[in-house]
Amino acid sequence: MARYEYETSPKKIEEPRKKTKKEAKQKKIKIVKEVPRQEVKVSKEQRKKQIKMTVWIAIIFLALLTISYRNSQINIKFNEIQNQKKELAALEKENEQTEINIENNLNLSNIEKEAKERLGMEKLTNKQTVYVTLPKKDYIESASEKVVIEEEEESWFQKILDLIWNR
Repeated sequence: MARYEYETSPKKIEEPRKKTKKEAKQKKIKIVKEVPRQEVKVSKEQRKKQIKMTVWIAIIFLALLTISYRNSQINIKFNEIQNQKKELAALEKENEQTEINIENNLNLSNIEKEAKERLGMEKLTNKQTVYVTLPKKDYIESASEKVVIEEEEESWFQKILDLIWNR
């Protein structure tokens, strides 16, 4: 459908036509002209600042790396301690059970029962009892050697003082 403009003479107005996909892509691509690369001059102060910043970043990185390593070592030791605590708890429990078993086995009635059943032992009767009389003599021997305690020799000054005070 054509449109006309009516002024002094009728003119046909061209409507903008739709662009194809190919034309749309070509429009988006901009051609960059190559600009000759200029050498950037960096002053000594800027170079020093860059080096200083690089050194600081390296130091911070190493510090964080060290902290991370130490934390991993701490975690390893913590896990070892926890495992040893678990082992200790298990051993203590086993020890308590063994003590209880020992106490149960040391019961006099259990000992008597085992002696009768296993060893065929019986209680003593009055006929089997034998009384022994022992003399009331003391069996402790006295020391045969005499112990002499030697005193340290006094100095000449001490001897003079003793003479003065003992008069």
